[in-house]
Amino acid sequence: MTATTADAPAAPSTLRKVVLASMIGTTIEWYDFFLYGTAAALVFNKLFFPKADPLTGTMLAFATYALGFVARPLGGLVFGHLGDRIGRKQLLMMSLMLMGGSTFLIGLLPTFDQIGLFAPLILVLLRLVQGFAVGGEWGGAVLMVCEYGDAKRRGFWAGWPQAGVPAGNLLAAGVLAIMSAVQTDADFLAWGWRVPFLLSAVLILIGYWVRSTLAESPVFAKAVAERGIDAAPVLQAIRRRPGGLAIGIGLRVGENITYYIITAFSITYITEVVGLSRTVALNALLAGAAVEVLLIPVFAWLSDKIGRRPVYFVGAAGMALFGFAFFRMLDTGVTPIVLGAVIIGLVLHGAMYAPQAAFIAELFPTRFRYSGASLAYQATSIFAGSLAPIVALALFKATKSATPIAVYMLIAGGISAFAALRARETKGMTFAQIDAEDAARA
Repeated sequence: MTATTADAPAAPSTLRKVVLASMIGTTIEWYDFFLYGTAAALVFNKLFFPKADPLTGTMLAFATYALGFVARPLGGLVFGHLGDRIGRKQLLMMSLMLMGGSTFLIGLLPTFDQIGLFAPLILVLLRLVQGFAVGGEWGGAVLMVCEYGDAKRRGFWAGWPQAGVPAGNLLAAGVLAIMSAVQTDADFLAWGWRVPFLLSAVLILIGYWVRSTLAESPVFAKAVAERGIDAAPVLQAIRRRPGGLAIGIGLRVGENITYYIITAFSITYITEVVGLSRTVALNALLAGAAVEVLLIPVFAWLSDKIGRRPVYFVGAAGMALFGFAFFRMLDTGVTPIVLGAVIIGLVLHGAMYAPQAAFIAELFPTRFRYSGASLAYQATSIFAGSLAPIVALALFKATKSATPIAVYMLIAGGISAFAALRARETKGMTFAQIDAEDAARA
């Protein structure tokens, strides 16, 4: 393979099909994952940890929420290893079924009042399965799109599965908001919260059918034909691309921490601290997620025009500074200002998240791209997204102030801004060039 060889883009109809399948599947999987986070902030503290005071019960619910993130790197390692050995498509199907099954079972789970301590224990087990499944989802979904598309528009095409993440959040918050609006608090707590979890069975069947129509990634198939399969692609990624892993993790830290403060912790803050209704909190999340879904393709397109680095840096630096204004806006208790705070936060997040798929994928050659990209993306979840709502809640409980949380966001966003500046610009590079560079280093 030579450095001048261009990636061969798929036919437009095929590429659109791959993008649609990846985005639909990603939306469904993240609907399942985010559904848990929203429910943890609203009802799990009451149903599975009823003996604690409200904020402590919420912290315990967020602790089970965090376990899903702890399992994500393991899922990324396992799925990445298999994805670099047997292909992207089969792993996408497997992750979808694991996620759907665990989410459906959460909807059937008895509460603490019914089976005692077994209820939170089973909840933890199902959350671990969710985390393991979503750990393998991201790498497969974005690589299918990246490897089918052409180098000039890779950022734009890879941005569509990224839009599936806020779309999943939008869907989860929307279904919960509908159930909350049409029910009394007692009915919602008794059984209404289960309906969105049980609906995942229907969504998973749709996603499975759509993804089953895809063919394997042509870039992966060509790499296997020309260079064979690595016995240990994860180890190759660690040994041959430690700098790429460090950059990928750095890019993720600020994006991941700030996102879960805005989408998970803020629900608790709005309802328990500011004293607004659950409906206001969910509507703010709905509005922000809707705007982000619309803007991610725009930011992704922009990353193909001016580069991944500047788009990412603006989002990370903006988020680092916005934390102070974010909580001041929430503290007003004025509904339009609260909505504005969440929307602005998710717009800044979109500027980071949109170019992220292409940016991280371009850090690694084809033969261990699934492993390297999944490891860089998922390893961050152990100390970033998983802990963010817990750290934020602990800081507030200790100080009765949101200022330390804003400082936390400042540090996290600063790390990602620094990583964006340190990364090399990869827009327009073909995977053939990236693979040739790797071969030259061997």
